[in-house]
Amino acid sequence: MSIADKAKNKAEELAGKAKQGIGEATDNERLYAEGQAQEASAHAKQAGEHVKDAGRDVRDALS
Repeated sequence: MSIADKAKNKAEELAGKAKQGIGEATDNERLYAEGQAQEASAHAKQAGEHVKDAGRDVRDALS
């Protein structure tokens, strides 16, 4: 995973957390749910990148 991908995923995760916090503070359920979805999306992207990295590591170890 490149540094740029890590940074983008982390920024998306933090934006989701911020939306959750604002949604909770203002009692805005839609904004809170949007933040949860954004954070979950960022985590899924990070997991996918980790799987790709692991695949590359296995390929490199076998060659």
